[in-house]
Amino acid sequence: MITILGPTASGKTPLAAALARSLPVPSSAETASCGGEIISADSRQVYRRMDIGTGKDLADYDGVPYHLIDICEPGTKYNLFQYQQDFYDAYCNIRSRGLEPILCGGTGLYIEAVLKGYQLSPVPQNQALRDELEGRSLAELADLLRQLKSRTGSSMHNVTDVDSCQRAIRAIEIETYNLEHPLPPRQLPAIPSVIIGVHIDRELRRQKISKRLKARLDEGMIDEVKGLLDEGIKAEDLTYYGLEYKYVTDYVTGTLSYDEMYRQLEIAIHQFAKRQMTWFRGMERRGFTIHWIDATLTMDKKISKILKIWQ
Repeated sequence: MITILGPTASGKTPLAAALARSLPVPSSAETASCGGEIISADSRQVYRRMDIGTGKDLADYDGVPYHLIDICEPGTKYNLFQYQQDFYDAYCNIRSRGLEPILCGGTGLYIEAVLKGYQLSPVPQNQALRDELEGRSLAELADLLRQLKSRTGSSMHNVTDVDSCQRAIRAIEIETYNLEHPLPPRQLPAIPSVIIGVHIDRELRRQKISKRLKARLDEGMIDEVKGLLDEGIKAEDLTYYGLEYKYVTDYVTGTLSYDEMYRQLEIAIHQFAKRQMTWFRGMERRGFTIHWIDATLTMDKKISKILKIWQ
């Protein structure tokens, strides 16, 4: 498999699509339009009708088949356990037709989980525990999570566990369940992959993020959030998805002014891109080899470099 990762606004999706079209179509798959198909590694693009805020940019696929986009309803809580299984099903489907899977996205935890074959167990909601934890500060929840992880032997390297009270409570729920109900983990194999990282200069990345944020607001991101709220999706459920959905929901519900929303969201996306790069560098420290290529190269040069590495 080939994996293409990088921070937001680095141009991963057009690159993955161009790569898929560059791969030869095997004789066993003569009806295929290209030699590769893309498996998304984005934790929010799984949701239907959350298009602008998640940056699906489906036109970038330009006819290349893709998987794990628009597979569940907004308001639900898709998770890593589900993603692992869905990824593996898509991977096996693509391979069974003689084509090359291309994993593409910026959710480092999802990428690492499928490449390493993390052993995970499903964890149901514990309403009694949620009621007990409701109202506690993020600092209190983070401290409780650290105590639980020290007992279960888990690590606190996933900082998104504690970037909101809701996520911290879910992490506590998982650790509590694992402590009280030790289960044999599901067995899914690690997937060997050539990993390509798209490197973009920090200042250029910042410029592209700011430009893209303005474009998405102009394209109707606020109306998208209003539409989801009008469907009956709770504001706190949209806020759970973070970034665009958190800040635009706060604006639509009157918590923030437009200028406050814009300024805070822009800062949050820059911080998110920085955290993505921190995760990818951490992957390298944890034993992954990432072949970094310059985002500013022409598409032909990028594809040529990737094919040489892959071959």
